[in-house]
Amino acid sequence: MTTEARIDASDENQCLVTLGLHGYSSGLWRTNTPCRGGRRIFENAWRDADSCYRWIQPYEKIKARGLPDNIASVLNKLVVVKLNGGLGTSMGCKGPKSLIGVRNENTFLDLTVQQIEHLNKTYNTDVPLVLMNSFNTDEDTKKILQKYSHTRVKIYTFNQSRYPRINKETLLPIAKDVSYSGENTECWYPPGHGDIYGSFYNSGLLDNLIAEGKEYIFVSNIDNLGATVDLYILNHLMNPPNGKRCEFVMEVTNKTRADVKGGTLTQYENKLRLVEIAQVPKAHVDEFKSVSKFKIFNTNNLWIALSAIKRLQEKNAIDMEIIVNPKTLDGGLNVIQLETAVGAAIKSFENSLGINVPRSRFLPVKTTSDLLLVMSNLYSLNAGSLTMSEKREFPTVPLVKLGSSFTKVQDYLRRFESIPDMLELDHLTVSGDVTFGKNVSLKGTVIIIANHGDRIDIPAGAVLENKIVSGNLRILDH
Repeated sequence: MTTEARIDASDENQCLVTLGLHGYSSGLWRTNTPCRGGRRIFENAWRDADSCYRWIQPYEKIKARGLPDNIASVLNKLVVVKLNGGLGTSMGCKGPKSLIGVRNENTFLDLTVQQIEHLNKTYNTDVPLVLMNSFNTDEDTKKILQKYSHTRVKIYTFNQSRYPRINKETLLPIAKDVSYSGENTECWYPPGHGDIYGSFYNSGLLDNLIAEGKEYIFVSNIDNLGATVDLYILNHLMNPPNGKRCEFVMEVTNKTRADVKGGTLTQYENKLRLVEIAQVPKAHVDEFKSVSKFKIFNTNNLWIALSAIKRLQEKNAIDMEIIVNPKTLDGGLNVIQLETAVGAAIKSFENSLGINVPRSRFLPVKTTSDLLLVMSNLYSLNAGSLTMSEKREFPTVPLVKLGSSFTKVQDYLRRFESIPDMLELDHLTVSGDVTFGKNVSLKGTVIIIANHGDRIDIPAGAVLENKIVSGNLRILDH
């Protein structure tokens, strides 16, 4: 079942143009107050990077509590929300990113529905799926939702807002009118996933779910294949050991060098705060990326109480730092986008908590390098969930860097006759015009570099272990 809940687009867009004009006249776009606030928070975080840890629980401690006999009744209080506003353009695909095939021809959306249906069938529950679409993804997503009409998952959608891009020089909206067609198409943008609170509330869907007895939402990016419903975290929320429920839980995990841009938690004015890299003064960016100084980062897997969202929305009390995101459009026009991050609202909720979860709960697919990992034998697929293969001796994920020849999904698929065996791989770097035959095995550290004008074809059945393959096909020990 698919239901769309949304406010009238013409009213919304008219309000947004008015907002843009007001922003110009009042000097809103000119202020750098959010940046100053971000600087203060960062400076506090830098002085006392470990101060937040009294609000962060290790996942092992939460899991050790076990599960109650009535876990089905607990599950019936949950709603799964997936952030579905992004397009697949960065991977060379048209339409919503959630419709890209990632494993055995299953899309991100297919896997999400399979996960929730498995829960509902296993525990005889009614956990619904809610998709927050953007104007970029809404139409195509609604068309594809028909294929799930016979699954045991109720699916609802709502749209995040549509904001006008601001001319960096004039500080005025670049849209000529409120339409989204023709020249006006690139004049609008979805203002970040922090928009979820207002759009969810305005859609009417929030009230409907509360009326049905739902109490918590589990929010995550739809391209994070590790973001599955965790019964131990849900039980901790519904049955807290101290009797006081958390209104907001953020899953964090240990930072590696691959995660240096991820936001981190800090304590500021006796509240948990999220610090994003966009808020960090340029002079301190390298310090922010420090793995030793800031040891954890935000996975964007969030558990939030529905009643708290409603209360804060009605009081207009959700406070999120504004991220100023400069962009250059195809025609060369420099514009500004004002965005917010969903996790930044953590300071507005009562009794917020961070949970340091295993790395397996953070498995994003942002590039074809990520796609290679999840398509490989490093993972097994069961009921829509990916788990690390038991044949992998190390729990860590290999570092994979595919060059620009692999950026687009279509090109990436063309270059692999079959996905290589990667169970013993530590590091793979591929650059230039490279193709892989069937049943190739990659082990240890493998670096393959085809010089400009050269082509390297890795033959079928090849086993590369700790090798450097250069443009003239010399194979050297690494």
